[in-house]
Amino acid sequence: MNVENKTIIISGASRGIGRATALLLAQHGANVVATARNADDLKDLEKTATEGSVRGKIITVPGDVADEADMEAVVKTALDHFKRIDVVINNAGYGVFKNVEEITVSEWDGVMATNVKGTFVLTKAALPTLKAQGSGHVVVVASDVAKRTFAGGSLYTASKYAQEAFMGALRKEVRPFGVKVTGVYSGLVDSHFHEKGHGHETSKNWLKNEDMAESMLFIVSRPAHVVIDEFMVHPLEQEY
Repeated sequence: MNVENKTIIISGASRGIGRATALLLAQHGANVVATARNADDLKDLEKTATEGSVRGKIITVPGDVADEADMEAVVKTALDHFKRIDVVINNAGYGVFKNVEEITVSEWDGVMATNVKGTFVLTKAALPTLKAQGSGHVVVVASDVAKRTFAGGSLYTASKYAQEAFMGALRKEVRPFGVKVTGVYSGLVDSHFHEKGHGHETSKNWLKNEDMAESMLFIVSRPAHVVIDEFMVHPLEQEY
């Protein structure tokens, strides 16, 4: 599980899976550049890391993952502080769950901007560095619904299928440059993402944010010659 001194960018890091992953990686010695739109939550992440005396560092950069200038600033911050980028974890995302005729155009555009465009924008900003290094790792936190659909999930599943297609093409483009691509497909996670919120009785046996963070640590700490192309994880109570 060696991530000592690796430079890792994480989007959507202000809460949930992203926050838990940032803290765990820093505890294991990684230098984390965390980004999200909520500056106050990012400050709290930095404070928590400082109080926890983590081995690595956490630097936060507020920004919108779908904004090209914001994500270029995140990449520049990583390079200015740590001189390289080893891993980019595309974690930012959210969902709207309605029947098709109930979804507004604004809702469609918003989910696609964060989940799909955001994955593209941050990855694109980091790719020249990864390719020039001849090494690196792009991780996309998708969902098991990148491989299945359900009623009321047309918008969210469409965004996750798009991430899946993006990863598939990217994987073929960058492997000759020594760059890895991993898709993470999770089932139900007890987080703020769901309608009833974190810690509700109905989600007590779901995956925890910390479970996902442990999964991420495993994925990004594999030896240089090993790539996990796909990583699917579910709570035991969820049928798949």
